[in-house]
Amino acid sequence: MGGESLYDIHQNAYIKLVLHALKHGTSAVNAALIGRSSLAGDSVEIVDSVPLFHSQIGLLPPLEIALMMIEEYYGEKGMSIVGYFHANERSDDFELSSVAKNIGDHITRYFPQAALLLLENKKLEALPEGMGPESSYAGTAILGPSSFPMTWVLSSLLQGFEPFGHSCPLGMIPVFVEPNLPLIKFKSDKSFPCLVPSTNQSASLPSFTCHLYTKDASRSWKLVGSDGSNKLVIKEPSANIVLLDYISSEKWKDIIDFDDHLDDISKNWLNSELFQ
Repeated sequence: MGGESLYDIHQNAYIKLVLHALKHGTSAVNAALIGRSSLAGDSVEIVDSVPLFHSQIGLLPPLEIALMMIEEYYGEKGMSIVGYFHANERSDDFELSSVAKNIGDHITRYFPQAALLLLENKKLEALPEGMGPESSYAGTAILGPSSFPMTWVLSSLLQGFEPFGHSCPLGMIPVFVEPNLPLIKFKSDKSFPCLVPSTNQSASLPSFTCHLYTKDASRSWKLVGSDGSNKLVIKEPSANIVLLDYISSEKWKDIIDFDDHLDDISKNWLNSELFQ
């Protein structure tokens, strides 16, 4: 059954899903998941994702056109549609909509192990201040929200700076949301608020999690992982760090979906230039 499979999603596929949802934060959005299953059939590799629509996502004709074009393109590369991603319009809506179920049902006819991912919209609201679509990012240190007491923060100001007296990864500074932050001196003679992580406290990023649903024995969509098991894994551990970098540089503005492509066919729905 699908619920027994492990779903391994690649970094770029994951980032496109989140950026698409951020670009159209007041609309429901969806995407196709592209990949392949293992020879043993016990895992599914989600290699890529294709943003689909942000307006009237339940319309069948444009959806059929999009899925045919996606299958044709990726079929030549030995991959197929292995799942569906959905983000609801409202941040307080955690239900799997009938539209999501119907599209998922269609995909399972051709790929029984298909994953249905539902974005937890509340996670988008946990973006560090200044890194969301409604604000600008000036390359300065940003304090994370209190729900995340310490966050690795990307800062373009640190590019090329070599800290001394502390091993601080290039391009990042760990920040506590507390007063009287100690300062770490950089060779550029610029000081930034920075606190060295203690040995018993690891740095963490706000996660943009998706709920994983698969078909159970009764052919109904079932939430996977409610028992504490983790069947959806991001392949690259650094994915959230890269994601924050893309958000800070406003890459979400560059995402193209099939709505955009059908309005202007010169727009590339593959988003092949996004990660260049």
